[in-house]
Amino acid sequence: MQFILFVLLGLLGGFIGGLFGVGGGIIVVPILVLIFGFTQHMAQGTMILTFILPSFILAAWTYYKAGHINIPVALMVAAGMILGTFLGAKYAHALPTPILKRMFGVLMLVLSLKLIFGK
Repeated sequence: MQFILFVLLGLLGGFIGGLFGVGGGIIVVPILVLIFGFTQHMAQGTMILTFILPSFILAAWTYYKAGHINIPVALMVAAGMILGTFLGAKYAHALPTPILKRMFGVLMLVLSLKLIFGK
């Protein structure tokens, strides 16, 4: 049964990711923590592994075919993300789980308020 729930969670995260360009961070991580009882570290690590799997290839291809990908910018951002995700992961492991969880919540709150009330 849990296998099905995890696949459905991936389906939800993938759908939201394809729809909005995000998914794992705002959908899968909180659900892994709040519903499945993962620690914040375990949820983030699990989600990061899915980034290297081919789950986003079809979505990227769909956006590419529609002319909605700036390849030079994507490559430059990806280059920065290689170092950024490494440094972020190293820093995350230095933080206690409750602090990391709160920081994640504050980030989501600030971003959501900016999107709702910003220009």
